[in-house]
Amino acid sequence: MAATAAPRASTARSTIRLLSLRGTRTPNLSFRTRAAVPTCAHLRCHLSHSSDSTPTPTTSDADADPDPEPQDSLRFAFACGGAGAGGRVYSAIALADELHNSLPCSRSLILGAPAPSLESSAAAAASYPFAPVQPRCLPRGILAAALHFRRFRPHVLVATGGAPVLPACLAALLLGLPFVIQDQDASPAPVTRLLAPFALRVFLAFNAPVRLLPKRKCAVYGNPVRMSILKCRASKAEALARFFPRAGLLGEQEAQVVLVLGGAEGSPEINVAVLNVYYEMLRKRKGRFLHELEMAYAASDVVISRAGAMTCTEILATGKPSILV
Repeated sequence: MAATAAPRASTARSTIRLLSLRGTRTPNLSFRTRAAVPTCAHLRCHLSHSSDSTPTPTTSDADADPDPEPQDSLRFAFACGGAGAGGRVYSAIALADELHNSLPCSRSLILGAPAPSLESSAAAAASYPFAPVQPRCLPRGILAAALHFRRFRPHVLVATGGAPVLPACLAALLLGLPFVIQDQDASPAPVTRLLAPFALRVFLAFNAPVRLLPKRKCAVYGNPVRMSILKCRASKAEALARFFPRAGLLGEQEAQVVLVLGGAEGSPEINVAVLNVYYEMLRKRKGRFLHELEMAYAASDVVISRAGAMTCTEILATGKPSILV
């Protein structure tokens, strides 16, 4: 059925309590959102009373109207960019998963660089709708983000870093859409320092960046970890079978697996050593980015990695022995 935008403003102004991340002690923070729906009287939003809690399937048609939804559902947009590293993208996925688990009627939209990109493939793997934002041309990126916001009508934008964050946050400012920032690193990214004065909150993983940002807006919550990693119950034998089908003849104790990761920045020393040992394997398998990292952790006995912020957080969550470069 149809409802005018005026009654919906009261719902949009309801208090949203941000979820505290596991392993933190900072109390929950609450903030009020402004109505994300345009105030023009002739614009209408379509509402229904569906209680389907399944995440919206990924669609390549970002211009399509959203599916009918409950009147009290909350919509979150996530802006992120991969650029070869998954920390920013998987932070957005982890937050979207947590929100959907706690608020089954909530809906999430991932904004990132056009496909083929890490964020587009990660959104598809997690069954979240994806909307492309061109980060290389700022005016086009702002326009694209604004159009996506107008169609999806989010209540808040969550920026987790990467090139698409700047046009998405500028579009949010122009539309009066509140946004928050989640920065994973020990040193805030340049875009975080630029946008922090305009953000509603800045969520950090470490205490050090607080001195470089507006202190009253900062909250140290740690880094989010994907539910697929936290809730992975696969045995080592099952995980080994996923990556090494011929290893079934060996017992779990006999098969020793080393998981090698590069972190956000990568490591030339690790790359050279691994390429020398596994040249043939890498030549046969072209797709080198691993989305099923929870199975890789389950299969491994030790992890060798660059000390990236998100990688360290995941290693701590899985309890795996590690050698950090």
